[in-house]
Parts: sequence; structure tokens; C-alpha cells
Amino acid sequence: MDLLTVIGIILAIGALVGGQLLEGGHLGSIVQLTAAVIVIGGTVGAVMVNYPMAIFLKALANAKMIFFNVNVDSRAMIAQIVQLATLSRKQGLLALEDRLKTLNNPFLKKGLQLVIDGVEAKTVREILEIELDQFEDENNLSGKVYESLGGFAPTIGILGAVLGLIHVMENLADPSKLGSGIAVAFVATIYGVGSANLIFLPMGGKIKLKTKELVLARQLIIEGLVSLSQAENPKMIEEKLSGYLPESQRAKPR
Repeated sequence: MDLLTVIGIILAIGALVGGQLLEGGHLGSIVQLTAAVIVIGGTVGAVMVNYPMAIFLKALANAKMIFFNVNVDSRAMIAQIVQLATLSRKQGLLALEDRLKTLNNPFLKKGLQLVIDGVEAKTVREILEIELDQFEDENNLSGKVYESLGGFAPTIGILGAVLGLIHVMENLADPSKLGSGIAVAFVATIYGVGSANLIFLPMGGKIKLKTKELVLARQLIIEGLVSLSQAENPKMIEEKLSGYLPESQRAKPR
């Protein structure tokens, strides 16, 4: 669970509600089902028009990246690749076939199979980088879907406010209803601007950041497999791949 996401959403909504109460307002005045239906329904509908079905569904599936941490243990991955390189150096590439069954990472497994099959290092890099580019594009598009939600929501909120004001204008003969009617009309604007800046845009940003983390892990795998294919020294491979780690995780020179 990505606690920072959960805490952030609670804090953002809590700040708005708390500010409303501190100003002497009532919670009921900003809880309007009609405004929510207009803003959420209109925003999601606009995004569905804007994107193909496959991208929209992929974005929904990638929502888990917002609320859950991605599993990236680069240090363990480096150790695993160095272990494979050491085995290959001692017993040859074919000795790695037995290790394929033990690998849980599909990307590493596919790349290692290419190496075992005798595919040239340059070709291995090209094949894996094409797959990596596709992976990165798909996940970044998911982030853009949420950013599009954030882009459309404020405008839909304004539309909701205008619709509310139209309803107010229809009741000009009854001055007692004007104040509350105008207040309700502007709730739609709050929903639009608030959902965009407190929820949708940050969600899109988080997906992109976590995608970058996953891409970096796959780049590490590509570099490690290419080095393994070229029969480089395991120690040199470890030193090279350590450059992909954050500085705080790198082994300090003695």
C-alpha cells in the first residue's frame, strides 16, 4: 500500500472540509449529488471520447500503481544477474537453462532465453528495448488519461455552475431561493477544480513516476543481459549495474 497517496488524499479533502467548517459553513452546503453527477459523469465521458477503449481500460488497470508500491528490488536483481554471469562463465550459457524455471521476472526470463539461444548481444538489446519502449508508452499513456481527467474536470465544473445559475434565473420571482441556489451552483466548480488538482492530476503524476522506476529496472536488466552475453567479468558487470542504484544504496569504496 502506498500510504503517501492515501494520506495525501485524506489530507487534501480534509483541509477543504476543515476550512469550510472553520469559516462557519455547513458540510451539507458543499455535498451536492447533482453537482457530483455532472462533474464526474461529464469528465469521465469526455475522457472516454478522447481515448480508445484499450488505453482507457489500461489506465483503469494501472490505477493500482497509484495506491500500491511497485516491487522493484534493484540490488537483488543485480545480485541475480551477477550470479547468472558467474555460472555462465564457469559452465557456459547452456548451464543457465536450469535457472530459467526459477526466474519470476518475465522480462528477465525472456531476455535470458534469447541469450541462451545464442542471439547476438546487439540483437538482444534491440528486441528488449522495443518491448521496453512499448511498456513505457503504454504506462505513460495511462498517466495521461488521469491528467486528461484533471484537464476536463474544471471546465465541466464551470458547465455545472452555469446549469445551476440557469436554474436560479428561473426562480427570480422568489428571492428567498436565490442565495442558496447560487451557492449550490458554484459547488460544481469546487468539485471540478478540486478533483482536478487534488486527485486526478496528482494520480497521473504518480503513475508516470512509478513507470520511470519500472523502466529503470528493466534498463538494468537489459544492460546486465547484454554484458552476460558478451561474457564480461561478473565483477565488472556488478560495478556497471551499480550505477543504476540510488547513490545511497551503492557500496562505498574502501
